[in-house]
Amino acid sequence: MHMIVFLLLLLLAACASPSVGFMGAVRHDVTVDGVDFAVFQNPTRAQVIRLGYLSRSNRARVPGLMVTAAAQATGCTPIPNSMVTKIPGDTGVAEIALRC
Repeated sequence: MHMIVFLLLLLLAACASPSVGFMGAVRHDVTVDGVDFAVFQNPTRAQVIRLGYLSRSNRARVPGLMVTAAAQATGCTPIPNSMVTKIPGDTGVAEIALRC
């Protein structure tokens, strides 16, 4: 029984769901420099979710990769310095303003 609960929790943790402001947005999966991202777009912003595990030493490059992922997935231009994370320094989820 414990194994079933563990597998269910593991499966749920692997899902990348958008926040409320991006519900109904089309999901685009992109890989940038070996890192996988799910990108959701509304008319003026993209939400970028890093998929998979990265060691702490590999996370420093992720913010730049998120901006690139937003551009590739949406075809829009990310507005410089517009990336916002809910937790400072978080490399799991970010929102980026777009100029389309």
